Amino acid sequence: MGQPPLYHIHELLLLRTSSDSIPSPTFSSSSNDITPQDSDTSVLPKTMSKTGSLRKTARNPKSSRDRQPPSIATSIELGATAALSPNSSSFSSSPPAMNSNGNVELRKKHSTSFENGSSSASQAQHLMDREEFTLDHDHAPNTPSQSLSGLSPQDQRNFALLVLLYFLQGVPMGLASGSVPFLLKSKLSYAQIGTFSLAAYPYSMKLAWSPIVDAIWSTRFGRRKSWIVPIQACSGLMMLWLGSRIDNLMEHAENNIGTFTATFFGLVFLSATQDIAVDGWALTLISPQNISYASTAQTVGLTAGQFLSFTVFLAFNSADFANRWFRSVPKDVGLMTLSSYLTFWGWAYLLVTIGLAVLKKEERTRTREGLVSVYKTMWGIMKLKNIQVFIIIHLICKIGFQVNDAVTNLKLLDLGFSQEDLALTVLIDFPFEIGLGYYAGKWCADFQPMTLWCYAFVGRLLAAVVAHITVAIFPPSGVVDTWYLLVVIAEHIFSTFSSTVMFVAVSAFHAKISDPLIGGTYMTLLATVSNLGGTFPRVFVLKLVDAFTVANCEGFKDPTGVLTQTFSCVAQDAKKHCIDMGGKCSIAKDGYYITNILCVVFGAVTFWGFIRGAVGKLQSLPLRAWRLAGQS
Repeated sequence: MGQPPLYHIHELLLLRTSSDSIPSPTFSSSSNDITPQDSDTSVLPKTMSKTGSLRKTARNPKSSRDRQPPSIATSIELGATAALSPNSSSFSSSPPAMNSNGNVELRKKHSTSFENGSSSASQAQHLMDREEFTLDHDHAPNTPSQSLSGLSPQDQRNFALLVLLYFLQGVPMGLASGSVPFLLKSKLSYAQIGTFSLAAYPYSMKLAWSPIVDAIWSTRFGRRKSWIVPIQACSGLMMLWLGSRIDNLMEHAENNIGTFTATFFGLVFLSATQDIAVDGWALTLISPQNISYASTAQTVGLTAGQFLSFTVFLAFNSADFANRWFRSVPKDVGLMTLSSYLTFWGWAYLLVTIGLAVLKKEERTRTREGLVSVYKTMWGIMKLKNIQVFIIIHLICKIGFQVNDAVTNLKLLDLGFSQEDLALTVLIDFPFEIGLGYYAGKWCADFQPMTLWCYAFVGRLLAAVVAHITVAIFPPSGVVDTWYLLVVIAEHIFSTFSSTVMFVAVSAFHAKISDPLIGGTYMTLLATVSNLGGTFPRVFVLKLVDAFTVANCEGFKDPTGVLTQTFSCVAQDAKKHCIDMGGKCSIAKDGYYITNILCVVFGAVTFWGFIRGAVGKLQSLPLRAWRLAGQS
């Protein structure tokens, strides 16, 4: 028999690379055409037998033979029939995909129809160019693995690689959003720390240059490695440079907060650019049936990297922690400085980059979209009605617990909670965060991800209330007893549990609805608006805390005789001046409590008034509703 028609090669390829574990297309029994039928929720899926007759199969057939799609020979035979048929152009654009309710839905991979022969040929050629292309194996869809040990060896290796890459991204993020603000708290006010929080904004702005990462790359070096390798190298070199100058920047941070912020902004910018490439690579490194493990790798990697740069570094940077656990003779400095930490990871980045460039071979593809077309694709995605609703949800959903995320730990330090105790708290919290991230990924494979997200949303609102109470009952004496330390630890674990489940669930939903052919752009769009929802309110929240706070310096003695009346000591420099003159900064009204109450009320009203209903509708949409082709 001759070669099968190009269309059926394309159909077989899409069946093998689809992210949904599904049966092959259903055909009508007309003698003159063979056309995939639209799904109907009232009937069971149908498959074609070798004789061409229709038969109904259960959704979970007991026989393994019933779960098999048509064989290669059958597909070739049907393709030959279709090629000779005058109505052969009536084929649908792609195989069916399961929607979130388990119903079969037809979806297109491109906005163009298969009625255009050149479009069919170009898509088939694109998939045939992949090195993994073969027609030698069975094309039955695989069921997702229920554990990491059940993954294939290749998936396990790629999962480990993704964890490593996401881990490296978490290192600078843990510094910019975790350790450095804590180290600066003794020098800066909440409003100034809010200014420094702008350093984390590249993760919320990467959508602007993500099409460049998707469109420009070296065919010889690999689509994703073309960006990951040089970006990691630049990040390593910048860490080495920053490590040699960070002590001077920290010492004068209050006088040149702009320079300090710009420096870390550049480092986070490199990390965010790498994240674009890694997100796109994750969609092809992991097998389609196990794609939910991509979000697990992201959660575990980023969490571990941020934990190392936040909790572990703060602990070893603390002189009290080092003197208590590691030294017989006390010293004024910790075991690790910010300078030595940056220098170490600068060299580590360079070593991993060399290993990635030499040892990891990326699947080659000859298909390339122009830069303008990628931006048009991104604009097309943003014009989808459901995407617009999803963006609004992302932008407002994190306001309710923003004070808890950004201010609670800083407030505890202000009240007298030691850096050592805080490091111990987050250290105990870390195993829960990693374990919950893994199990949350498994839950997303068994339940609707956005349903879990809604439960976690309510949990984070409750955690913000618990944090409010925890700060309010801080011992007036300033001495932290064991009972209060346990309260803080319990509050952290509860907050971490809700936050981790929420993050993993929404990441799994992003991976589920993203079109693999434009995966980098699609995933980056969704991740960007999600990050933006967590970063843009932070500046305003920190400034509101200072704005609502009323604090006056009392009992001071000005040696110059200039200051004779009480003055505001809300700003950190004024507070320091008050203490230097022997005075006490008394807080008459704490802006933390006011701002937290406002945020929690806003979160509750928006969730029950809008978010919960909108998320339910979005989750019930078929996959074709998230594709550009679904609108044509």
